[in-house]
Parts: sequence; structure tokens; C-alpha cells
Amino acid sequence: MLMDENFMQAALAQANLALGRTSPNPAVGAVVVQAGQLVGRGHTQPPGQAHAEVMALREAGDLARGATLYVTLEPCTIWGRTPPCTDAIIAAGIREVVIAARDPNPRFEHDAASVLQAAGILVRFDQAAEAAAIAQTEAFRHWIVTKQPFVTVKYAMSLDGKIATRTGDARWISGPASRQKVHELRDQTDAILVGINTVLADDPLLTTRLAQHWRPVQHPLRIVLDARGRMPASAAMLADQVPGTTIIATTAAASAEWRASISNAEILELPSNSEGRVALDALLRELGQRDISSLLVEGGGETIAAFLAMQAVQKLQVVIAPKIIGGVAPSPVGGVGIARMNEAQLWQWSASEQVGADMWLTAYPNPQV
Repeated sequence: MLMDENFMQAALAQANLALGRTSPNPAVGAVVVQAGQLVGRGHTQPPGQAHAEVMALREAGDLARGATLYVTLEPCTIWGRTPPCTDAIIAAGIREVVIAARDPNPRFEHDAASVLQAAGILVRFDQAAEAAAIAQTEAFRHWIVTKQPFVTVKYAMSLDGKIATRTGDARWISGPASRQKVHELRDQTDAILVGINTVLADDPLLTTRLAQHWRPVQHPLRIVLDARGRMPASAAMLADQVPGTTIIATTAAASAEWRASISNAEILELPSNSEGRVALDALLRELGQRDISSLLVEGGGETIAAFLAMQAVQKLQVVIAPKIIGGVAPSPVGGVGIARMNEAQLWQWSASEQVGADMWLTAYPNPQV
């Protein structure tokens, strides 16, 4: 129904307001509708604070009685940091609940529909809005089941698949609109990761820079893979005035002298793999235990190759700039590479978008593989 579509779109818009601010909880939106009028809006607040349903019910007040609640994710039925949202819905006297997507939380002993229907509340599922609601909560959906962050790899390359010139010059392959979009991604991400070679070559800040943003920006947790302790104490991201927090993931191979030289960063020692690099499986487990539900991997090529090799990437964001570089120049994915084409990893395109002069492509692992 058109009315359903409009109200669920309003709930999805509310969920967008919460993206990047609720981890490890999902970004959820809700609206309350009384007699065809939207009387309450809400989105998930930071951890420990009210969920979307409670925020919308608060705004609706007495108008919630006999009303319809539209919510992008199945209301919770268990205690966490806050009481079950189903309790608040029942207490408010809601007549009907329309849900976009189910919650995969394995802790749920009872689904919301059963709990609400037992209290005399009508429950419907909006299948037309399900895909959009799942996309908004993809990081949460991965983390709640695996207890590891949802990993997105992002890289920019030329039309001929290069990420730099033969001299190593990489600024800038993509255009200003794409670089703006990268900072919007960072604003919605819990953590960002690069390898030590990227730090040594580019000395990045890895902060979020969005002028006149509609909300205070979020600087994701910075993670640098540095198995042998080569991170310079003078690195730009370690300066006192740089906002945000840095973790240097290293191994027992890093010297005591280097460890003592580093300030403004947490040194996290992890096991090494057979190649002497930081064991990524151990890192992902550690991040998951820290309630990091989304991780943006920005390079370099060896780091991206390592994540892909262990099939630890859930999403690709590929920026293609309308430029030809030519020659012998680095590509976005390093490593040894495959020997035969039938060994190639298969991915499935999900979306494409022109951003300025560049094309942004989104891909997910091929579910048929």
C-alpha cells in the first residue's frame, strides 16, 4: 500500500540518521502513525540509550494508543543495556506493528511477532522494504552472528587498473567528489585499517574531514598493521592534535625500543601467521570483542590481498577514475596472485553510481560459490 510505503520510507530515513553512531547495536528507525498522520519519529541512540521504537513512542506520547508503529528492524524481545522494546510497544497501547526486516540476533528466544501478537497487537512484515532495511544493518547482522566486524575493502584505481604511477605518485586518482564520499564512509564506520607500507608511503591522517556536516563527524578507530614495528613515532596520525584513536597491531617481532618510542597509540600484540605478518583472524576476533562491527580496509595492495586471501571481505567498494596510467604500476590487489583463471574469486555486482567524474561499484561475494 502507498501509505505503508511512505511511512516505512520515513522510518528508513530515521535509520539513516543513526548510521555510524550505534555500534554494536543496529541503526534502526521507527515512526508512529495515528489516523494517517505521523505523530512520532525516532532512531537508535548510542549504546546504552533508547532504541528507535522507544524514541518514536516518546515523541508520540498519548497519540501512540491505537496507532501503527513502522520499524525497520524487528523489535528486541530481550534485556540488553535497555529493556525489551516489545515491552514499551505493548505498554504504549500500539494497535499494529509493521516490520521491514527480521533481527538475526541468536539470543532471541522469542521473535517479536509472537510476543506482540500474544498481547493482541497486529503484526505485518513489509517485504518491499526488507532489502533496504537489511542493507542499513548489514554490519550488525554480520557481527551479531560471527562476533567479528563486517569488512569493507575500498580502493580507487584508473581505467587500466592502476593505483599509482610507475614512480608511486597516487595523488589523486579519484576526483574531489569521490574523496568526499570516502569521508562520508568513514563517518559511518567503526574502524579503518591500512598496512604499514601505506603509512610509510603516504603518512595519512585517516581522519574524517567533512566541512559543514549535518552532525559532528566521527573519526573511526585507526588500525595499522605493523608486524615488525616500523611505524615512525613522527607519523602524522600520532600527533597530539589529531582527533581519534590509533591502534598499531604488531607481533612479538617488534622491538622493545620501538614500543617505547610510540606515544598516542595503543600497541596491540597479536600472533603472527606463517609469513610473519599479523594474523588477521586474531585481529578480527579482537575487534569483534571490542564491539567493532564495521571495518573499512583502505590499503595497500598487500593488505587487501591478505584479507581477500582468507575470504574475510564482505563487501567491495571500487572507485574507477576515467584515467589511463599505463606502464608498470601497482594494482589495488597485491600478493602472489592466482596461476589459473578458474582460481579467481567470484564477486557479484550490487550497485553502480557516478560520483563526480568517477564510477563507484559495489560488489559482494558471489553467494553461489
